[in-house]
Amino acid sequence: MYAEDARKEWGNYQGSGQKPSDFATFWEKGKLEVNQLANTYELVPHEIYSEIVEAFDMYFTGVGGAKIHAQVVQPKKFSGTLPVMFLFHGYHGSAGDWSDKVGQAAEGYLVVALDVRGQGGQSEDVQKTAGGTLKGHIIRGVEEGPANLFFRSVFLDIYQITQLVKKMTIANEDQMYTYGASQGGAQAIVCAAMEPTIKKAFVLYPFLSDYREAFRLNVNQSAYEELAYWFRFRDPEHKNEEAFFSALDYIDIQYLAPEIKAEVVWGMGLEDQVCHPKTQFAVYNQITSPKKLFIYPEYGHEYIPGFGDRMRKELFMEEE
Repeated sequence: MYAEDARKEWGNYQGSGQKPSDFATFWEKGKLEVNQLANTYELVPHEIYSEIVEAFDMYFTGVGGAKIHAQVVQPKKFSGTLPVMFLFHGYHGSAGDWSDKVGQAAEGYLVVALDVRGQGGQSEDVQKTAGGTLKGHIIRGVEEGPANLFFRSVFLDIYQITQLVKKMTIANEDQMYTYGASQGGAQAIVCAAMEPTIKKAFVLYPFLSDYREAFRLNVNQSAYEELAYWFRFRDPEHKNEEAFFSALDYIDIQYLAPEIKAEVVWGMGLEDQVCHPKTQFAVYNQITSPKKLFIYPEYGHEYIPGFGDRMRKELFMEEE
């Protein structure tokens, strides 16, 4: 499919679900819960083997009492305050190698990379649930309703770390950016929606959107396969289908997208079967702030050549 065909087919697509009537209240209550937590964190020096940057393990206590970890990398020498880059990782993974952040820190950024609870990094998953947890984190807690969803806690961790970083004396809260791909792309959208001072969000093929349509789109070959596993093993007759998807609507990033004030720079591969372009358009079409969509017709859920260079150019132009 060529770019113009994709825009023609999905350019006005508004998603397959329905935004819950209490969606805004739900997330305001979540933010209030975070705001009532201790406004403290710990920075532990981390050896990064560099003459130009220094690094720290950042720890704080998130909702539910979980110990949350992030990597913090910054230049050794600087004056004044630093622009901030929040980085988010893909599903199952971690914040990654510390050396990946050296380039941006050397350019004068405070780089903050969050580990998602219970995945490949250090952040804890302390959630209790009586429901099924087979195969993935989307379904974790779904049988007990939206308040116990795993990704509710993750989204609130994102909000919390932005509030903590804003209070750092070295952080320039007027120059904050975010980037992520796949699950990280979803988190970059959440970050920009939860924190309206984010100036620019860089997003590659984001996850966690339009669950009903994702279920219909070759679900067993996609990042959403756990939806099918849940029905297969927990609800084979689909008796609870509506309750299931209605709960997931609360962690559908398309309903957070209208809150974004930042400019959004989005990369999409039209051969993506992991996070189908249609589910991405469901989110992109809800963004009302300035936005740019770059389509790569022959690429799927993989390395997209040139997008990293585009991000650097956008940041450089921002600083001029």
